[in-house]
Amino acid sequence: MPGHRLDEDMSEEKRDNQYDEMAGSSTGSQETSTLENSNSSMNGSIQRWFPHDDCFKVDEKTLTSSEVISTLSPYLAEERKQRIKDVIASRTYSVCIAVEGLLELGNIAAVFRSADALGFQSVHVISNDSKKKYKKNRKVSRGTEKWLDAEMWEKSSDCIAALRKRGYRIAVTHIAPDTVSIHDMDWTIPTAVFLGTECKGSSEEAIEQSDIRCYIPMVGMVESFNVSVAAGILMYHAARDRITRSGTHGDISPEDRKILEAEFYSRHTGTRHTLPILERLLIEKSKAPEGPSKQIFSEEFLATIDDAEEPEDVQI
Repeated sequence: MPGHRLDEDMSEEKRDNQYDEMAGSSTGSQETSTLENSNSSMNGSIQRWFPHDDCFKVDEKTLTSSEVISTLSPYLAEERKQRIKDVIASRTYSVCIAVEGLLELGNIAAVFRSADALGFQSVHVISNDSKKKYKKNRKVSRGTEKWLDAEMWEKSSDCIAALRKRGYRIAVTHIAPDTVSIHDMDWTIPTAVFLGTECKGSSEEAIEQSDIRCYIPMVGMVESFNVSVAAGILMYHAARDRITRSGTHGDISPEDRKILEAEFYSRHTGTRHTLPILERLLIEKSKAPEGPSKQIFSEEFLATIDDAEEPEDVQI
């Protein structure tokens, strides 16, 4: 079931509008200068893709991000609220990570933890015929994924098609003569990076459909990194490159930060009575006119409330 969360949470109208705005990323070119120039208009002049609307739905009624934050604020420690603000200020959707066909679920968990630690909000897991489904083994991430927007896909082609529509160039890690060092890439350009298995590498599908093929320079006798190590190195370099070029890694607008802050409040596992609290607010609000409903709470949040066992938290 490709793109099980973000695509379902977004309204069709908003998603179509964002796809139209972000369309036009280059395809097929392996010439670095051509690819970078063709995407340069994205850097700052085109709105970055953002998956959430300022409209939360509970029991067929709606709340704004301001209402969610003000309602849940008394139930979070001041230190945690400040930490959420600081984390979101350093987050980006402009670079996302996609891992293909990994059998070792610990590797996926490690990628998730690195993404969270380095400020990458969007991650993708593609099964590609793997019998192991990460969505059935979420505890290996030690709670990290609740702070990320994680999407699960069955096929690389479906993931690539969706990411292209969102305005990303498709990069794939690959060892071949025509590849480009990650040090020679401009990471301020919206980029989705695909990483394959340590044994087989990236899928042929991802390689053939990629806009750019890249590698991590190595000076040792070994020819590859463990995939979780490679992902960590790549994300660290991308973050540093973005700071060097633009002065910042986090690039979510102030308006969208507030929406994501409300998302984080709702995902906080320490808020055990989130739904009842919000439902009480809705009762008070029921007499007032209501706006259009566009978004529901994330599946991660609802699963947290419904699960009998509290997921293990992660320090952020």
